Amino acid sequence: MRTNTSPTGLALLLIVAGLLISFTSITAAFVTHEHVWRYLIAGGCFVQFTGWLVHGARHRGGAR
Repeated sequence: MRTNTSPTGLALLLIVAGLLISFTSITAAFVTHEHVWRYLIAGGCFVQFTGWLVHGARHRGGAR
């Protein structure tokens, strides 16, 4: 039996959304030199981290 180690569903959505928010905010921070973009960068990283936690929660227990 093959286990799927790639994120799917909600986990994948959170990871991709976090990456897009972070990358867009990093670009905007470099272009505009505004410090307020740092909060959105941190928020995007938090969303991505949450996605990895959701993904990791699926593989706990007997699936190891």
